Amino acid sequence: MPNSSVTGGNARRSPVGRPLSSRRTFLRTSGALGAGALAGGTLSGCTVFQGDSEGTTVRIWSWLTGMDKYVAAFNASQRSIHVELSVIAAGLSGGYAQQTNAIKAHNAPDILHVEYQGLPQVLLTGGLRDLTPDLADLSDGYSPAAWQGVRPDGRTWAVPMDLAPMVFFYRKDLFDKHGIRVPRTWEQFRDAAEQVRQADRAARITTFPLNDGSFFAGMAWQSGDPWWRIDGDTWRVGVDDAGTLRTAEYWQSLIDSRLIRTGGTGTQNWIAAMHQGGLWGLLGASWSVGMLKKSIPEDDGRWAVTTMPTWDGEPANGMQGGTAFAVSDESEVSEAALTFLRWLSTDPEVARIGATFTLPFPGYLPSRKTARGEFRNDYFLGDPVYDVLDEAAERVPDWTWGPNALGLFSTVKDAFGSVPAGGTDLPSAIREVQSSSVSDMRRRGLSVEEGSRR
Repeated sequence: MPNSSVTGGNARRSPVGRPLSSRRTFLRTSGALGAGALAGGTLSGCTVFQGDSEGTTVRIWSWLTGMDKYVAAFNASQRSIHVELSVIAAGLSGGYAQQTNAIKAHNAPDILHVEYQGLPQVLLTGGLRDLTPDLADLSDGYSPAAWQGVRPDGRTWAVPMDLAPMVFFYRKDLFDKHGIRVPRTWEQFRDAAEQVRQADRAARITTFPLNDGSFFAGMAWQSGDPWWRIDGDTWRVGVDDAGTLRTAEYWQSLIDSRLIRTGGTGTQNWIAAMHQGGLWGLLGASWSVGMLKKSIPEDDGRWAVTTMPTWDGEPANGMQGGTAFAVSDESEVSEAALTFLRWLSTDPEVARIGATFTLPFPGYLPSRKTARGEFRNDYFLGDPVYDVLDEAAERVPDWTWGPNALGLFSTVKDAFGSVPAGGTDLPSAIREVQSSSVSDMRRRGLSVEEGSRR
């Protein structure tokens, strides 16, 4: 790992550790979004931090399931650093607001939990350390989507941990019984949806959760029209660009034809429908593997997983989630914090630990190979799970999260609220979201142009 002199350097630096010219450009683009917007083993591959004889304490705040296990393994592996974990609420349930308030109060932990979609907003607090020189040696080891996710402005602001590419889970036993072909395109998906309803009038092929803005963002991601782009000092915003509108029109047609359900996912009723044959599929992310195995363990030997259907045969899909960790700019033990984060992100022991309670899908490719070897594929039929997830991860097109992404998820949810009753439709709601997003960003003093395409 580069030593502290690399990060300190002789260049004049801003309070958050980035060159002043770069920070000024980013702030002109990003404006003054703050806490209000956020509220809506062995060590390998790095040098162990040489702390004092009593050791160095590193504080981390996180809501990641299993983080206590990772921290315990790291602490047991050496004596120079002791990581102290505080479990906080999930990001949109209060975690982001808690971290942002701590940054403003100058009492943030050394390590903060961020997600790729939340990083640009947290970055605008001015409280994150620029990690560009510290992680340069690892850049080639990460999946491109993970590496891009921690570099919203071309600098590295967090350490990637995992990826969450979206795939299609389906009841292979029922598809096979009724001779339904696994859909490879969205046109075929509609045909399959009609066949599912013909086979069982009460059954549907999947749920389109109108109460989850991050889900719709993941579906729109596949279209190839990012909602945000940075063009010099200007944000280009295109929530209602052609690709997203095509996505909205397609799903509205399935809602109108009563071919899908539109309720939430993860509820007891939803789990029962998945188990009892009321729902034959799930459009979910890599973390849905663990969710299915935990929620309906008796369904082993029923489900299979495949890549997402595509538009016009073009292989692409989005992501829903993904974890990274940033270092506070005011941390007095930043080098020790980075030692832990490099271990957490790249050490194969982390993948081995994760495989004992979930399906880890690391952003660091060598660790993903380890995770694949540890995974017992005794639940799913068909293609090996990691084969499908690897292919899905390679299909993720470029995407830039905007400085109001987290708030936009709530805006999408609210705009979609009256769709089931016919008060609006998805394309109309998306146009409202676009207008609301642009107005919100301009109120915050951002330079904004409509349309994300250059």
